[in-house]
Amino acid sequence: MSAAGNLLQIRDLVVRYGRGPEVLKGVSLQVGRAERVAILGPSGSGKTTLFRAINGFAPAASGRIDVDGIAVERVRGSGLRKLRARIGVVSQRHDLVERLLVHQNVMAGALGRWPSWRAVRFLLRPSPEELAQASTALRRVGLEHKLRIKTSELSGGEHQRVAIARALVQEPLLMLADEPVASLDPALSEQILELLCSLAEENQVALLCTLHQPHLAERFFGRIIEMRAGEIVSDRVPDASAFLGTGI
Repeated sequence: MSAAGNLLQIRDLVVRYGRGPEVLKGVSLQVGRAERVAILGPSGSGKTTLFRAINGFAPAASGRIDVDGIAVERVRGSGLRKLRARIGVVSQRHDLVERLLVHQNVMAGALGRWPSWRAVRFLLRPSPEELAQASTALRRVGLEHKLRIKTSELSGGEHQRVAIARALVQEPLLMLADEPVASLDPALSEQILELLCSLAEENQVALLCTLHQPHLAERFFGRIIEMRAGEIVSDRVPDASAFLGTGI
């Protein structure tokens, strides 16, 4: 268990790609269990690299990342795969496989817990129990009726809801949402963020969400971090006068 009840602890993290300049410059950050944190900053500020480092895809040049007491930079192979299986990811591109059916994309969230033979069998012949699990996840995002349709037939907002359902199937401790509403209109953006925050609260999942829109961060998140040029320049609670539309 992480010290002081924190799920995520980052200390003096430096990340660079190859021999290039530092992308993250000594970032330190702690996130509690079930805490909802928005990360603001312009393109190139290091937000996506921070998420890649948490997942172990961007190795630290120095510093330390602990997720649930596990040092990310020290785990390899199956240990790293198990850790990633507990970190749900929702991205701007939502990363769904368009040619698959919706339930197949949803249950991809369970692949980290399954042996390879089960993953292959699921694609060919899903069990009633697996379909029920996918249906339950889709019900929670309001898309149970889309269970068996082609993913390519979904709208942009529906794609994001399926991506959230896939993350829920992972049973994550931590959810990383990287610009999840960047390509959506304002009304859909609010719906998706309200859904993300509500599900994180309901499941006691820590949520980190990168955004470009300060007003959405103020409205939906209990803590706001701002990044510039690879550094954290502000870490604050939102303005108390902001309208908290989620009611949570």
